[in-house]
Amino acid sequence: MKKESKYIVCLLFVLFASYTLDAQSFFEATKKSAEQGNASAQNNLGGMYANGDGTLKDPKKAFYWLKKSAEQGEAEAQYNLGVMYENGEGTLKDPKKAFYWYQKSAEQGEAKAQNNLGLKYYNGEGTLKDPKKAFYWLKKSAEQGYASAQNILGWMYDNGEGTLKDPKKAFYWYQKSAEQGYETAQYNLGLMYYDGEGVLKDRKKAAYWIRKAYENGDEEAKEKWEEWELWQYE
Repeated sequence: MKKESKYIVCLLFVLFASYTLDAQSFFEATKKSAEQGNASAQNNLGGMYANGDGTLKDPKKAFYWLKKSAEQGEAEAQYNLGVMYENGEGTLKDPKKAFYWYQKSAEQGEAKAQNNLGLKYYNGEGTLKDPKKAFYWLKKSAEQGYASAQNILGWMYDNGEGTLKDPKKAFYWYQKSAEQGYETAQYNLGLMYYDGEGVLKDRKKAAYWIRKAYENGDEEAKEKWEEWELWQYE
């Protein structure tokens, strides 16, 4: 048993060493390409510095390379740079610059950037508050299948924010998001079924989705599950 255990430890060490060498080799190759001006490699290198892949974590170097890539028009890098400005990672926090880079990326069709740009317009961060523009960009993102945007779009239809109130469209987008496992949308969808908003009232389906939501970590859904005694509908 001891020999077998020792063998497993050695094997794991060899595999780890092999992975480390591969990660370092890939980092070096990416760095070389980035230094030659390849925008995609610059974006990848920024991500490697940000996550500590094949190198030590270094937010400032991550920011440097992402900015290089973003300035060449790489949509993903523009989004990533926006995130760094928004969170103050590797640079000072700057909502206006975050907005600027999200917009650049969103205009190229990056769904994550469209989502974040929509939120910036909705909250008035780095720009003037504009619910209609928020709705426009969130819809763009939702139509590409981005679960968070689908949920927020559902909420906007549900509450008449940036658009006319439309319970059926709210239900549609909550469902799209919920089916991707987004817990807040699962909870919202459950509420729609429970109250019969945008869909026929169905307490069994309400119980199903609210249970899904709390199993995925939505505390509000758990409270509602217990308050409404939803187990009786399963």
